[in-house]
Amino acid sequence: MIGPETSDLDFSIFKNSYIKSISEDFNVQFRTEFFNILNRTNFAVPVTPNNTDIFYSNGEPTGVAGLLTSTTTIAREIQFALKLVW
Repeated sequence: MIGPETSDLDFSIFKNSYIKSISEDFNVQFRTEFFNILNRTNFAVPVTPNNTDIFYSNGEPTGVAGLLTSTTTIAREIQFALKLVW
């Protein structure tokens, strides 16, 4: 069986600011990072009881076959950071 496809796009922007008055190599880096920037929902593979049961022993369907109940990736996250390099 083929499950739902997974797609995730991450993106980051950073700005380097060298401060020569402290040191030749001293750098302050401001970073902005986006995880799952398109906020795409990636559904998990349908899970049935015991991962195998689609029908009860009497032949009646369990009602969970193909039911998507969870996601595999997180929602969009944005993170800001200040990094010091010397």
